[in-house]
Order: sequence, then C-alpha cells, then structure tokens
Amino acid sequence: MSKRAVIVPIVTLGTAAALLFTIQGCWTSWEGGHADQRTDDAYVRADMAPLSTRISGTVRKVSVNDYEAVKPGQILVELDDDDYNAALAEAKAALAGAKAELEDNQAAKRIQDAKIQSAQASIIQATAAMNAAKAGVDAVSPDVERTQTELKRQKALFAAKAATHQQLEQATADADRYSGMLASRQADLDRAQAALTSSRAALEAEKRQRDALDVKDAVYKAQIQAREAAIVVANVNLDYTKIVAPAEGAIGERHVQEGQLVAPGMQVVDLVKGDVWIEANYKETQLTNIRKGDRADVRIDTFPGVVLHGSVAEISPASGSQFALLPPDNATGNFTKVVQRIPVKIVLDPGHPLHNQLRPGFSAVVTIHASGKKEKTEGSQS
Repeated sequence: MSKRAVIVPIVTLGTAAALLFTIQGCWTSWEGGHADQRTDDAYVRADMAPLSTRISGTVRKVSVNDYEAVKPGQILVELDDDDYNAALAEAKAALAGAKAELEDNQAAKRIQDAKIQSAQASIIQATAAMNAAKAGVDAVSPDVERTQTELKRQKALFAAKAATHQQLEQATADADRYSGMLASRQADLDRAQAALTSSRAALEAEKRQRDALDVKDAVYKAQIQAREAAIVVANVNLDYTKIVAPAEGAIGERHVQEGQLVAPGMQVVDLVKGDVWIEANYKETQLTNIRKGDRADVRIDTFPGVVLHGSVAEISPASGSQFALLPPDNATGNFTKVVQRIPVKIVLDPGHPLHNQLRPGFSAVVTIHASGKKEKTEGSQS
C-alpha cells in the first residue's frame, strides 16, 4: 500500500473532524449572532375565558349562538331566578322584622326611662317624708324628756306630801301623751325609711331593666346588620342568574342548553376576547440578541404573501418545559441535552384590515430584527 493511499484518508478524516468540532463549538454563537431571528414555531393567541356558573339552577335561556360576537355586559345565559327572588324577598322581610323589633325595643326603653324618673321622684318624696318624720321625732323628744322629768318631780313631791294627787295625774298624763307622740313620730320615721329603701330598690330594678333593654338593642342592631348582609348575598346570587360577557369578543362553544340543570363551577360558554397577539417559540440559542421592543415581521399561513408588523412585548421568564404539567428532571442519570424553547410575545401594530380575521391557533412564521447585536457593535466601537 502506498503512502498516498494512507495519508489521503487520514487528512480527509482530520479535516472533517476539525470542521465538525468547529461547527459544534461555534454554532450557538453563529445562530444567536444573526440580526434576523426566524421561527416557524409561532401561533396566534388570545385570552380565552371559560365562563362558569356561581350558583345552581335550571337554564332558562341561552341568548347567544356558537361563534357569535358579543359586547361587554351582554347577557349570554340566564338561569331560572324564582328561587333567588323568593330568597331576596325573605331576606327583606327578615330585615323589616328586625327593624320592627328594634323600634319596639326603643319604645320599651322610653317607657322604662319614664319608670326610672318615677322611681327617682318616689325616692325624693320618701326622702322628704323621712326628713319630716325625723323633724317630728326631734320636735317631740324635748317634750318627752321634760314631761318625764316633771313626772319624776311630781312623784317625789307627792311622796313628800308636797303635791296633790291631781298634779301627779296631770304630770303622768302629759308624760304619757308626749311618749305616745314620740312613738307615733318614730313609727312615721320607720315607715319613711322603709319607703325610701323600697324606692331605692325599685330604682335599681328599673335601671337593671333599662340595661337589659340596651343589651337587646345591641342584639337587634346585630340582627339588622345580619339581615342587610343576607340581602346583599341574595342580590348577588340573583345577579349570578345572568351570566354576562366580561369583555368584547366572540363565543367559542356553548356547553349548556335551555332546561339543563347546572351546578356551581360548571362551564357554560367559552369567550374568546378580541385582542390577539403572536406567541413565537424561539430556541434558547436564538435569544442572544433579542430585546424587548424589537421589531418583528409576521406571516400568517392563512394569508399567504401578507406581512404583518409588530414588536416584542415580553419574553417568557422560563422555558415552556418549566410550565409543563410534569417538568423534566435533568438530575437523573439518563440526561440528554435538548435545546429549549422560550415563548416570545409579539404584539401586532394596530390598524391592519386583517386583524379582525385572525383567529387563535393560526400558524405563523415570525422574523425578529434583533437589536442586541447592534448594541454590542456600538458599545465595542465606543
């Protein structure tokens, strides 16, 4: 075998290996360094809201058809509201009853205040009577002492034959009369003191009754607040019998029909909101020079030859695999490196006549004019 036959294959293999390693090592920088980054992994997107019920009931009317355009606040589905109107009426009646009980308690408080005033007047009267009885006792007491002293003196004189029997009898009568008067005045004082004690006890009882009415007042006010809250809940539930469009858009598909029984959380219609954007899934190696605000050209497969323009609104904070139901675990021993895709949100410039014809799910081809390379070039020159 000649040397040429051996050297040529070796040189060829070496050149191919060098070229392979060069491409492998520089491919990422070459791919990310392009000023225009293109991907066909792009689709039209829009906010899609599955509208559900908040209450249970029977569908009375479905006011829209599949794929029909709707305006904000437009009624889409109506549920039978007889039960909820009855619940609202019951809550209002309960509120009226609670207010009547509060008003009745206010009247009872006014009556009780009058009783307290009467008891206070009775105390004043009893105090006056007691003071008068004390004054009567004080007025009679000196006469009692005087007549008792006179009786003792007359007894002594009668014993010494210095006074007559008539004088002794007169002194005895005077002493007995004033003693009886003192006993009567003392009895009046005891009765006045008892009446004062009774009046004070009655006043205390009336005040406690008044305090009990104040407690009832607080209970009735709390009941009124509860009834008012029940009315709010009943009104809210009544409003839930009408499912309305939260924004402008189009109905995707109806999931209920008239007469159908629905439960809370059941999906009734899908609403596709009017504003659309483009979601372009770029490989991570293509994002080197892409920046927020970069201009983009969008070609929709449905409209060949038409180029829409827009700009980069946001770049996803994580790759699509991280939002998957089962994110990959790259810490396992069977790791294989796979280039990840990062969603890039592109907002289209307004005013194009085709905007109203775009539908979520349309395929697109997106080319972003990356500004990062230009920034790096200007920075190196400076």
